[in-house]
Amino acid sequence: MPRLSEVIAALENLWPAERAESWDAVGTVVGDPDQEVTRVLFAVDPVQEIVDEAVKLGADLLVTHHPLYLRGTTTVAATHFKGRVVHTLIKNDIALHVAHTNADTADPGVSDALAGALDLRVTGPLVPDPADPQGRRGLGRVCALDQPLTVRELAARAAERLPATAQGIRVAGDLEAPVRTVAVSGGSGDSLFDHVRAAGVDAFLTADLRHHPASEAVAHSPLALLDAAHWATEWPWCELAAGQLDEISDRHGWDLRVHVSKTVTDPWTSHSSSPGAPN
Repeated sequence: MPRLSEVIAALENLWPAERAESWDAVGTVVGDPDQEVTRVLFAVDPVQEIVDEAVKLGADLLVTHHPLYLRGTTTVAATHFKGRVVHTLIKNDIALHVAHTNADTADPGVSDALAGALDLRVTGPLVPDPADPQGRRGLGRVCALDQPLTVRELAARAAERLPATAQGIRVAGDLEAPVRTVAVSGGSGDSLFDHVRAAGVDAFLTADLRHHPASEAVAHSPLALLDAAHWATEWPWCELAAGQLDEISDRHGWDLRVHVSKTVTDPWTSHSSSPGAPN
């Protein structure tokens, strides 16, 4: 069985910490480098529900997309919910490793997984990484459809293919407009509108779109907006990442058992439509 340090080295090769944004908090949060690893669980959020799942599964390593402590802390006391997460991990000899913005811009990364879930053909990054001579890394992806869809059909595909959430898919724009090219960005994407417009795509699928940026975007051009739940747009990466670790395990003869959590950790749990609201 590999030691944690060996598995972490493989993960760092996939998602180098130096490629994370300066404000981000990635890497190993909890774990003894010398402990053996036999079972790994991938998830989006390092919340108690996921940690309890890792305990029940008998995992030695939990890999999440979102950081546990993004802004640092002065305590890991179990009187706080994040402290309870740390205590549960340590008591059960479970390591925690985070790949966040370094996984967003990776090749393949979070937006590649999102595009793959929707059967979109990636043609390049939305915001290229200038440090990548191949021009493949970067934030978001520009994609093409092999057969055009209407905005309505693309939204229906997203609702069907992405994990079910209370929000579903919100749409802004002409539902019958044809879509041949799409920009996608897993997670919050309304800071990318300038890049989306520059890409000249027909639609933009992302999450966490706020009122003013969305309103300005649709007033600026006929760009269609598809707004999914943040968690749902990033969950496909867990399957992609698990597959990458499986391949590494096979190559090294590690015989790791790699799992993906299907627990929905999107914070929204219900949705009530307004009477007479557009469908």
